Parts: sequence; structure tokens; C-alpha cells
Amino acid sequence: MQSAEPLPRFSALTVPKASDVLAAEVRERILTGELAEGTSLPPERQLVEQTGLSRATVREALRILEVEKLLRIRPGRGGGAFVHRPNRESLANTVQLVIRGQQIRLEALHETREAIEPTCAALAAKRRTEQDLADLDAAHADLVDAGNDLPRFLRANIRWHNAVAKAGDNELLIGFMSALSQAIYSATDLEQFLNADIRGVTARAHAKVTEAIRKQDGPAAMRRMTRHVCGFATVAATLDQRDRIDLSG
Repeated sequence: MQSAEPLPRFSALTVPKASDVLAAEVRERILTGELAEGTSLPPERQLVEQTGLSRATVREALRILEVEKLLRIRPGRGGGAFVHRPNRESLANTVQLVIRGQQIRLEALHETREAIEPTCAALAAKRRTEQDLADLDAAHADLVDAGNDLPRFLRANIRWHNAVAKAGDNELLIGFMSALSQAIYSATDLEQFLNADIRGVTARAHAKVTEAIRKQDGPAAMRRMTRHVCGFATVAATLDQRDRIDLSG
């Protein structure tokens, strides 16, 4: 008598929560552009009727999307759930959380700058507008006029670097540079590092990069920015004994 063949086996199935399914559908419609920025979702009562889900499930789905910054919830009369599509600020906030949460090393910050900023400068030379040049000139003038006012110098420094990224007109690079701004500020807030000589070197480097951008000389802008950020990293490595970036202040 032949033995019976073993019965087929099945793995345990994981059924997604209804709130996750609803959140995923709304998320996809937002990210594909079907739901435009500022679009109001149907009131909670209508969402319950349309989806056949419970009020608690609908509320949980909306909370998920609110935490992801894809919805803005406004309470009261005239309130509701409104679509908020991701932008450069969303990217900047996320990267800043990663820097803080992962306790990013100063060395990693410098490596990131060396990878990103020369490309920003080259794109700026290619795409800059007259307004971009005016913004670069204003930031540079503020940096030069700062004198021994270290906080003002640092703010002007960050403003100039962000202006270079903005002139490059690449949303991802602008977002990354915006996110790195606070880290750069924290990593350079050292009286012993930003002495008068170093500030002078920084000002001259900015002037040379700006000149290349003004002349729309991409290779020169990239080369000069590379020299600037790499030189900064070299000096910082010898004077800054911290190994992590502190953004808690």
C-alpha cells in the first residue's frame, strides 16, 4: 500500500492593517500628483462612508500621513486634512534628523561637502541668474563686513554656500545643502579656528568662486570650490578635536 503524499504547507500570512492600506492609497495619490498641494480631503464622516472603514481606522490613517508630513490637519471650522507634497524643506528636515539621530561624524560632514559643493558650484555657473549673483554678492559683502563678529561671519558663510546651491537650481542639492547648513555652522563655531587670517582666506575663496560663477566658467567654479572645501576640511581636522556633530543647541 502506497503511503500518502505529504500535504502542501503554507507560510503564515501577514495581513496589512486597514489603516495602513488606506494611508498607502492616499500617499500614492499625493506622490503621483493626483492630489495637488493644498487639496482638501473629504471630511472624516465621508471618508468612513466611502471606504467602509471605521472612524478609528480612518483617523489612524490620517495620523500616519500627518506624521509623514504629507497631510496638514487643521482643527475647527474650516479645518480638515489638506495635502502637503514633499519639498526641499521636507528633505532638509529629514537629513537633519539623520545627522542628529546617527550622531554623524565631522569627517562624514566634510566628505559630504567635498562631494556635493563643487557640483553645486558648477551647476551655478551654468544656470545662475542675475538675482542669484545679487544674492551671492550680498552674502559675500556681509561676510566681509562681519569683521570680528563671529556669529555674523558664520551666518553669512552659510548664506553664501546656500546661495551657490540655490543658483544651481537642483532641488535635491538645494535640500541637502539646506540640511547641512546647521551642521556646518556647528562644525565651524570655533574661535580658535575662525581667526582673522582664516576669515580672510575664506573671503578670498568665496570671491574666486563667485567670479567663476559670474563668468559662467563651470570647470573653474568646480575647481575653486573643491579647493575651498577641501582646504577647510584639512584645517578643521588639525584644530577641531571633536569627533561628532552636536546639533542640540
